[in-house]
Amino acid sequence: MELFPPIPYTGWADTLATVHRFAQVVGRVRLGASPRRNHWWNVPFHLTGRGLTTRPMGLDPTFAIDFDFHSHLLRIDVVDGRSASFPLVGRSVAGFHADVVAGLAAFGIDSGDLAGARPFDLPDAGRPFAEDTEHAHYDAAAVTRYWQVLSQVNVVLEEFAGRFSGKTSPVHHFWHTFDIALTRFADTAVDHPPSTDPVTREAYSREVVSTGFWFGDPANPFPAFYSYTAPEPAGLADEPLPAGASWVAAGSSHLAVLPYDTARAAADPVATVLEFAEAAYRAGATRAGWDVEAHASGGGVTDPHRR
Repeated sequence: MELFPPIPYTGWADTLATVHRFAQVVGRVRLGASPRRNHWWNVPFHLTGRGLTTRPMGLDPTFAIDFDFHSHLLRIDVVDGRSASFPLVGRSVAGFHADVVAGLAAFGIDSGDLAGARPFDLPDAGRPFAEDTEHAHYDAAAVTRYWQVLSQVNVVLEEFAGRFSGKTSPVHHFWHTFDIALTRFADTAVDHPPSTDPVTREAYSREVVSTGFWFGDPANPFPAFYSYTAPEPAGLADEPLPAGASWVAAGSSHLAVLPYDTARAAADPVATVLEFAEAAYRAGATRAGWDVEAHASGGGVTDPHRR
């Protein structure tokens, strides 16, 4: 298929809103059933050849939940061989939530606080998933396109991840913000005040440069690649970025942004994305005082005899 096919935000905004909430329902299960890991690395989804997976979780029993975006099903699989699935098409968020709760109960899996769960950081955060009959739009073709774009971006981010030999997160898909990203870490601890929320304190307990891709939202209605440094060092937005990219104010900090359509139009879209990611990373890491060259890993290789 086409590399970086078009996926304008306005063309599937209603479907995106529905699938985002589907993902948050399953994400709440993952949050409750997975062993805790540093920086919340246990919580996001990973990609499969057909969609997204929670990965195995729980011990009594061990199970996984997968989105299949080719057949448009949600699957619950238990390691003893039991399995259940139901279609994603034609369901409201309330219906989807009910099916997940019932599916888990049928296998004797504790769904924790899922019954009363609500969206995280979305406009309808005050309404339980179980009462959301508003979001019920599911365009199967658009969801397949989303999955195809996500898969291609995943591979590009994996290549970028290999160019750094320090501590790096997996490339993973965040269900709360619906973006895909990887994060590079310094050893420098960040002293957050106690008033900072615990999610932020854990996610950003070290200096980071994060690079990713999101599909757009009402405030930024276009898909784009992005990068940010946290805490943001002084003068970051004065650093140059490749043609087509720019620094965008985001509250008191800045995002480096490369619109997806700009990358699509380039003669070499993959090289364009990698050039952007490297420039934004070096801008943040250099300003923050990291030893950039010491952590360089050209072509994913650290062995000096194989470079």
